[in-house]
Amino acid sequence: MKVKRKIVQIDAERCDGCGQCVPSCAEGAIQIVGGKAKLITDQYCDGLGACLGECPQDALKIIERQAEEFNEKAVEEHVKTSALHSSPPAAPVPGVCPSAMIRTFNSAKKASAGESPVATAEREESALTNWPVQIRLVPPTAPFLQGAELLVAADCTPVAYPTFHKDFLQGRVVLLGCPKFDDAEAYIQKFAQIFKTANVKSVTVVVMEVPCCQGLPAMVKEGMDAAGKQIPIEKVVVSAEGEIVKRVSLAA
Repeated sequence: MKVKRKIVQIDAERCDGCGQCVPSCAEGAIQIVGGKAKLITDQYCDGLGACLGECPQDALKIIERQAEEFNEKAVEEHVKTSALHSSPPAAPVPGVCPSAMIRTFNSAKKASAGESPVATAEREESALTNWPVQIRLVPPTAPFLQGAELLVAADCTPVAYPTFHKDFLQGRVVLLGCPKFDDAEAYIQKFAQIFKTANVKSVTVVVMEVPCCQGLPAMVKEGMDAAGKQIPIEKVVVSAEGEIVKRVSLAA
């Protein structure tokens, strides 16, 4: 049934196919087709416009027109199916920013054939299992978010804390961002979409001891509240000298 409502409109002439709008649509309503962003069906678009701020060409806007009603059940099934059947591409896809390509890594340590135990012991292995890692680039529908133990880290923390991979990243999916320089409202919306879409099991938020970092746990919590979820959250504060100065459980 068609009704008059708000819905996204994409200007094909302005669109350059960069794909930056795709990860920002939690409902998976936008895809790159023939090198251009396209609304694949009206019923997947909620008309809220979370994708608008990601377009460098200003090719997206919200209009009112006759459209199929937003179908939340259809969206849930679409997102679930997309997560189950998506696979990391072997090479960059034309028209999509390479930095936003979804990738999953196996972080298990594997010694090469004939490699000496000493060489293996001396080499530190990366614990990173997902790409991208920036909050703004990770789509809420990314398969690696499903059932994840989530690590949300201020992007200075991996530099300050010497054993970040071993103590925090191991076994977790990481999202990095700067609460001072990035858009706080966009973070809150992204977290809300993630918590609504993915069955996240727990959240660890690692921040620096500086005042500007302290807003990040609040953004995570606000996004969680907006999604109507209750998930355990731990806040870890790291000093500029690379020491943990505080660990506290936040109310879920």
